[in-house]
Amino acid sequence: MLIENAAQRSVKQNGQKCKDSKEWPSSRAILRQAFGHARGNRRDVFLSFPVIFLLFVLTAFFSPCALAQESAAGSDLDHFLQQLWPRARDAGVSREIFDSAVAGLTPEPGLLRRPQAQAEFTISIPSYVSGAVSAARVARGRALAGELSAPLATIEERSGVPSEIALAILGVESNFGSATGAADTLRVLATLAYAGHRGTIFSDELVAALVMLQRGDVTRARLRGSWAGAMGQPQFLPSAYLKYATAYSGDAAPDIWTNRLDSLASVANFLKFSGWDPRLPWAVEVVLPKNFDYADFDLDFAQWRALGLARADGEALPASGPASLYLPAGAAGPAFLITDNFEVIRKYNTSDAYALSIGLLADRIAGRRAPIAPWPKKIAALSTADCKELQRLLTTRGFYRGAIDGKLGRTSRNAVHAFQLSEGVQPADGFATKEVLERLRR
Repeated sequence: MLIENAAQRSVKQNGQKCKDSKEWPSSRAILRQAFGHARGNRRDVFLSFPVIFLLFVLTAFFSPCALAQESAAGSDLDHFLQQLWPRARDAGVSREIFDSAVAGLTPEPGLLRRPQAQAEFTISIPSYVSGAVSAARVARGRALAGELSAPLATIEERSGVPSEIALAILGVESNFGSATGAADTLRVLATLAYAGHRGTIFSDELVAALVMLQRGDVTRARLRGSWAGAMGQPQFLPSAYLKYATAYSGDAAPDIWTNRLDSLASVANFLKFSGWDPRLPWAVEVVLPKNFDYADFDLDFAQWRALGLARADGEALPASGPASLYLPAGAAGPAFLITDNFEVIRKYNTSDAYALSIGLLADRIAGRRAPIAPWPKKIAALSTADCKELQRLLTTRGFYRGAIDGKLGRTSRNAVHAFQLSEGVQPADGFATKEVLERLRR
């Protein structure tokens, strides 16, 4: 959860270049080691954008040169960890807990070198959604919704968050708890903190993990998770655990590793305190009227109704509340009116594709139908480099004021939409394509 920015900002490049080795594990082998086979009866794992990005980065980190440097790095790591003691002490960690936790920690092989160039990885939103909202995941989610109906109702009453949303997040993050990761969280965080001398993100997370040990929230042996330091069924970073984790029964430390109810309650608690509005859906699929001019993207439900938009399933639109037009595949695909709750899901993971997948999976778990409008058969996804260039060109033209990060969220969509309107492009759907990029280059 929210790990791609941390990985990008915190891993420092070691300038030495190393040759490839035929004996070094392939990217496929690393994927298997980290997450298991993403098929078969044992696991039905779907890798979200941040996880995919991180795995490509980590694959590039793994080199024979890193192994050669491991011994020296181990000594440096110990020195680095000792420098963190004052911060841990100020956070309430005792010297005894600190020493026992970091004793003997060595760098995780491969996490000390940054690739010479970031791997390019693109996937279209329809492909992403297809993997996330699989038939197997829908079936498992529905089965759990039935088995846990009473406690799920309690969690929903406490948080105001629909239980199917919490189930969907658990489904995508860890396949409902069956794929939580087995990496030593302290070792991973220590390595990433040490490798990112210019950043404090993983140092902060390492201190948070030590606080968890100090409070007795988890044993050292159970402190396991992903290669990015995310833990348990909800894939919380330690700081998120300290802030949002909650025990369903309320009488013990939250167990997000083996207790599904604690995990679901913690996910719902995160969304609640991130601003979930129980009065609104996450989104509704809509049908646009003929000759729709795409002039506005952000209106009230009442205004959208006045413009002729209607729910695709024939039900009534919400009476009021802000809603944004979202065309994840452009004008040729499904159209949604997304609410602020969509943005709340994005606080769990900043990818639009992730938030859309969570919402659609939740709908299917709750018995609602899949999108009625078909997805386009072919969508040429822009590369990360293309997306950054798009953002730079939109900035130069005065349409975009966000980060040049290659992530096309609402701000980028609105900028593309404004550019299309200025150029008289129809439909001005806010969808970033090669054609839009070429027009910006002129």
